[in-house]
Amino acid sequence: MQLRWDLLDEFSSQEVNSLSQSLRIPEIITKMLLRRGITDADAARRFFRPSLDLLYDPFIMRDMHQAVERLRRAVLSDEKILIYGDYDVDGITSVSFLYLILRELGANVDYYIPDRQLEGYGLSPQGIEAAKERGTGLIITVDCGITGHAEIELARSLGMDVLVSDHHEPGPTLPNALAVLDPKRNDCPYPFRELAGVGVTYKLCQGLLLRMKYDLSILENYLELVAIGTAADIVPLVDENRIFVKAGLDRLNESENLGIKALFQVAGLSGKDISTGHIVFILAPRINAVGRMGDAERAVKLLSTSDPAEALEIANVLEQENRHRKNVDEETFRQALVLAEQKFQDERTRALILYQRGWHSGVIGIVASRVVERFYRPTVLISIENGVGKGSARSIEGFDLHDALKSCEDLLIGFGGHKYAAGLSIEENNIPAFCERFEAVAAARLDGEQLIPKLAIEAELHLQEIDETFIKLLRMFAPYGPQNMRPVFMSRNLQVVGNPVIVGGNHLKFKVREGNAVFEAIGFGMGAHLPRTQQTERGLDLTYLLEENEYMGRKMIQLRLKDIR
Repeated sequence: MQLRWDLLDEFSSQEVNSLSQSLRIPEIITKMLLRRGITDADAARRFFRPSLDLLYDPFIMRDMHQAVERLRRAVLSDEKILIYGDYDVDGITSVSFLYLILRELGANVDYYIPDRQLEGYGLSPQGIEAAKERGTGLIITVDCGITGHAEIELARSLGMDVLVSDHHEPGPTLPNALAVLDPKRNDCPYPFRELAGVGVTYKLCQGLLLRMKYDLSILENYLELVAIGTAADIVPLVDENRIFVKAGLDRLNESENLGIKALFQVAGLSGKDISTGHIVFILAPRINAVGRMGDAERAVKLLSTSDPAEALEIANVLEQENRHRKNVDEETFRQALVLAEQKFQDERTRALILYQRGWHSGVIGIVASRVVERFYRPTVLISIENGVGKGSARSIEGFDLHDALKSCEDLLIGFGGHKYAAGLSIEENNIPAFCERFEAVAAARLDGEQLIPKLAIEAELHLQEIDETFIKLLRMFAPYGPQNMRPVFMSRNLQVVGNPVIVGGNHLKFKVREGNAVFEAIGFGMGAHLPRTQQTERGLDLTYLLEENEYMGRKMIQLRLKDIR
């Protein structure tokens, strides 16, 4: 796929020089800070040293006082509390975190996660009825609930109070719950709107412990769960999210959580220095798999158990279900590609809506993401069963899915989500009209230039600039994620050293030189570029990530290629 190289260089020399001199750092690093909204030395210190001390007062969040007071009363009176969560990683870690905290406070607490196939996303009448049958007095939703108007009215009619803790976009009206915690509420003054569901859950627990005058160190015992949920939900890794993930990663590498240790063991991560990449690509799919393919409550049991044998048993089940999920993924992706290639007409195609009976609704979100990677178009995959379609949508830069679905609202049973990922339900007979409407919205909002994926390049770099000090400063930008992505650099007119080779599964490997500096470069899956590297009379322009590669006990810097010209 063609990439548009976009060299980011939008700052005046005056502002770059000023910050560079005050921090005594190279100009390239200074520009990286400015690009992340860091304009003074104090902000730079907070960025490089994120600390739990920098978290905001939870009581700034609208309805926090009411939520904390109601929860405090329930804890002290031994009232039955039910945590109602979602079946993805953010929901599972939210349930687990709140459950462990409340259990430590001696609360009478249980949890419920709906069956993805039978109940779908969010609050369901079955879940509310189950809560009543268990003798629940207080339901706390985590990572869901903001659109559960009817279900919350049902709970109230059955004599149960509901506290909503969510981070999704609210509809035009808020549900009639006792308290609604959601930083995306229009009337919420909380200074950071982009918390994951587990982040809002953390703020509720923080507020509760402050009100009950407990030591906040209790929260630190479970921070790895906040890091996993936040990183897996692909929210912006800035502000409080960055603090949660950085502090949680520090704990994750030394975690005593038996479930996490068992997951590390089955996933081959024991003894490794865990990064956000390990969470997103290795841990999260395994935790997600049980919710996609079966009962997500097993993942909560894994993360909250005190029995090592039970932890390992459940971790092995997650591993098996993840393998099964991969097989279902591959078959669904193969079928989706056939449909996509029939519909795709190059620059005239602005969106892809693919639907079929029998697709497993637990994998269509993953497959939609893979279709976006292949065709770079907003994509909706719909699985049809009994006359109703369940859909997952994924987007590209510059196209707001949630807003686009709102334009099709009259054709949908319901929808929800974010700018780049959303879910929907629809009557089967409305799908053709939805396709026509959604494609028209995409055609009106996307131009041809937006359909060429952009490779954002932090800076042009000379190989001689890559020294120990530069790498040390670069390490301090981690953890990486949305709005703080791993920086891509560009170097021009590099000379190939020796003979480029293809290794492993079509990976391109060679060395490049600029002046006296020589580095190894590797391009995963980039074997097709081999002929370019063999034209030794011409220099190469490369875009790449800088990585520390350890081999035979020796660390070396290598360029992980993104593109070659």
